[in-house]
Amino acid sequence: MRIKNLIAVFFVFFAISSSNGQTKKYNIHTVAFYNLENLFDTIKGTNNDEEWLPNGAMNWTGTKYKQKLHNLARVISEIGTTENPTNSPTLLGCCEIENRGVLEDLVKEPLLISKEYGIVHFDSPDKRGIDVGLLYQKKHFKPTSYRNIPLIIYRNQEGKEDKKDKDITNDDTTVASKSDERVYTRDQLLVTGFLDGEEVNIIVNHWPSRSGGEKKSSPFREAAGRLNRKIMDSLFAINPNAKIITMGDLNDGTYNKSVKEGIGAKRKKEDVKEFGIYNPFEEMFYKGNASLFWRDSGDIFDQIMVSETFLKKDYSSFQYWKAGIFNKPYMIQTTGQYKGYPLRNSQTEPGFSDHFPVYIYLLKEIK
Repeated sequence: MRIKNLIAVFFVFFAISSSNGQTKKYNIHTVAFYNLENLFDTIKGTNNDEEWLPNGAMNWTGTKYKQKLHNLARVISEIGTTENPTNSPTLLGCCEIENRGVLEDLVKEPLLISKEYGIVHFDSPDKRGIDVGLLYQKKHFKPTSYRNIPLIIYRNQEGKEDKKDKDITNDDTTVASKSDERVYTRDQLLVTGFLDGEEVNIIVNHWPSRSGGEKKSSPFREAAGRLNRKIMDSLFAINPNAKIITMGDLNDGTYNKSVKEGIGAKRKKEDVKEFGIYNPFEEMFYKGNASLFWRDSGDIFDQIMVSETFLKKDYSSFQYWKAGIFNKPYMIQTTGQYKGYPLRNSQTEPGFSDHFPVYIYLLKEIK
């Protein structure tokens, strides 16, 4: 039985009746990821942001920018509140942000300012300058280290000349020169810190897009999956009991090679071995859920996965409980060709995002 609104200082308690009638109380935290879809300011930067300026194609004015911030803040303030009714996400990974400044503006929004979010952000080598970042509630999470890890990929992954591949253009990547075939895309962000005193590692991702075709661009995302796995293995080498959360817009589904082989993610908890990774969103996909719509079909590109160390039955430390996709009616297009899709930006009105945010809950028993 769930009992809401049990609050003590900075802890949100969750109560569950055990088989012998005793009630256990739990500290609960929401961990989320949200693609903020082109969160650009109105100031000309060094990146390719001409489209998102007042005189650009999107007519991106200060009024629209402020409305976009308000829209996003509304969503973020409500993510996970079904089971955690008094608190927005403790940890929020995000992508498609132009710079640190837009995150600073976002956390100052009236609906979020009381949460006192801190920011971890690095500029990426992406052509458009869109980055990944992590927001964290300072009262609950204390970062101890963070770094951006580049994804080194090349136009011809196998080193072969392919004219068709050379003609592909990616919105989020660029080739430096004819002699340098490297494709520049977002870094993977690794943040380590203490969640209410317990060490946790978070990897925030925004993998290469499907621009140019899913099949031709797949090797880039497969490389991203291998890099993700390499980061995890490095963490396990330091601490075999490391707790790892990897999250992001992967531009691939839960069933794709980049996730199933690159990361080695499993659909069922019982299949996750030591140092393994569990992906709760794979089962959700096969039940018909979606975080976005790609070519008129729903899929889950936005995923949060956890290491086997979050799957113990002993809740004396933080453990994974369950996952969800946040898709309230006000975030959904209600008319026209894209009815039922996420309500995204248009040339006339700032929307929310073309992705729904995803989230998981972590529980720890209060003794």
